Amino acid sequence: MAFRFFIICLLFNYGVCVAQTQDSILPKNESIKDSIVDGKPHGVKKIEAEKDSTSIKKLEDLEFAAKIDEKWLEELYSNNLFDTIYKSVTELTYEPIDYPELPTDTLKKRLKELDARTPFNVEYNPSLESVIKSYLKHRRKHLQKLMTLSAFYFPMFEEELDKHNIPLEIKYLAIVESALKPRAKSRVGATGLWQFMFGTGKEHGLDVSSYVDERSDPIKSTKAAAEYLTRLYKIFGDWDLALAAYNSGPGNVTKAIRRSGGYENYWNIRHNLPRETAGYLPAFLANMYIFEYAEAHGFKNLKPQFTLIETDTVIVKHMITLDQVSEVTGTPIEELQFLNPSYKLDIIPFIEKENYVLRLPREVVGTFVNNEEKIYAFVKEEFAQREKPLPQFFNANDKVRYRVRSGDYLGKIARNYGVRVSQIKQWNGLRSNNLRIGQRLTIYPRKPYVASATATNTTPKSKPISGNVTTYTVKSGDSLWSIAQKFPGVSVQNIKDWNDISGSKLKPGMKLKISKG
Repeated sequence: MAFRFFIICLLFNYGVCVAQTQDSILPKNESIKDSIVDGKPHGVKKIEAEKDSTSIKKLEDLEFAAKIDEKWLEELYSNNLFDTIYKSVTELTYEPIDYPELPTDTLKKRLKELDARTPFNVEYNPSLESVIKSYLKHRRKHLQKLMTLSAFYFPMFEEELDKHNIPLEIKYLAIVESALKPRAKSRVGATGLWQFMFGTGKEHGLDVSSYVDERSDPIKSTKAAAEYLTRLYKIFGDWDLALAAYNSGPGNVTKAIRRSGGYENYWNIRHNLPRETAGYLPAFLANMYIFEYAEAHGFKNLKPQFTLIETDTVIVKHMITLDQVSEVTGTPIEELQFLNPSYKLDIIPFIEKENYVLRLPREVVGTFVNNEEKIYAFVKEEFAQREKPLPQFFNANDKVRYRVRSGDYLGKIARNYGVRVSQIKQWNGLRSNNLRIGQRLTIYPRKPYVASATATNTTPKSKPISGNVTTYTVKSGDSLWSIAQKFPGVSVQNIKDWNDISGSKLKPGMKLKISKG
């Protein structure tokens, strides 16, 4: 509110905010006409203030800060960009840290090297030393995980940052913002790797709907963050100040500049910034230093589950669920959820003029594209066979005890109740996706369902196999769907029923009974 009040003052040249003061300094026979055209006073006679008996001096703004405010207003600050990208940095303390593995002289030398190759002001100061040593001493396991995960995200970050001609080191900002969690959500609703608020996501072309939240899309959200940071840098002309404005809004930065007496260096205005922003740049620089000198500090270059080059995307041509994709490709649903974090319900919608993409491991992309017609036919048939009863509503806190039936698998159960596979596993202490017929699961439903259709205490018998029965030996790369395609008239559900399979995971060498009619 304070910043919006300041903006209003700026727009009216303080004409409205100092009305009472003007009444006291204007001659009695003069009046001022409150007329505004295009945000500027119009037809107003300029009257110079005179010293009164209390010797009040004429107040003047700081020219540098005022120019920044003017430029920012031109960048549509009226769209409430103040709180668009905001996430509090963990409150930092700056007491000296005992960490003999990193002598101060060594740190000073490395920071000087880092400062020479980056546009950020990476100068030594005791506060930065404290944060770096604190991270190295207390957060090693967390940092190692982030380094491994960064092997997937950093290449896509760097590509987008390079397109916008901004420093590649900005990639470390996503660590401070979200710890590289694409579905991270702050207490104020900022979402994604780059922590966009709902309105700003829309403004930057990020689709937010019931099915999709592109603030969680790594590539699209990075493009939006790069555009926003570029605008901030054009206004401040300094990357340190641009990052501070990214966190708390440009208004807080210009106020800190004023309160510091006109300093334009982040470290000189830091004590006048909001507490979380005061720790924002030190956290960013500390992560930058540790990542750049990771090997020197004994961190390992571990291979992540995926690297970007090991994945590819396809544009979907029909609504499809991630568990259906898992079924036809044999890819574990957890991997698909990691690769496709922007789909809130694990459902990829199909909408005319919208290109929603599915990211897959590269080894299954060819199979998917080569069998698209068959896959979408299977999807349509599977959707058509789903029961659509009159829904019975339950509160989010309602608990259901579900008994696993033949043909069940976690993705199917999760979809029925509107929850995630990972949630079912967490609620029930499951370490794998394997289920047993008759096994009971605790579920907290998140969408309408009919208890009689899903939460039943009776277990139907598996469909008996008949006719000409053959045995199929599972090969590496096989999935239930690909095996069903080899036998005319055989469906995935048939194979599950004939072999008492509850999930979709197969192991090479497994023997399956198949009826050939």
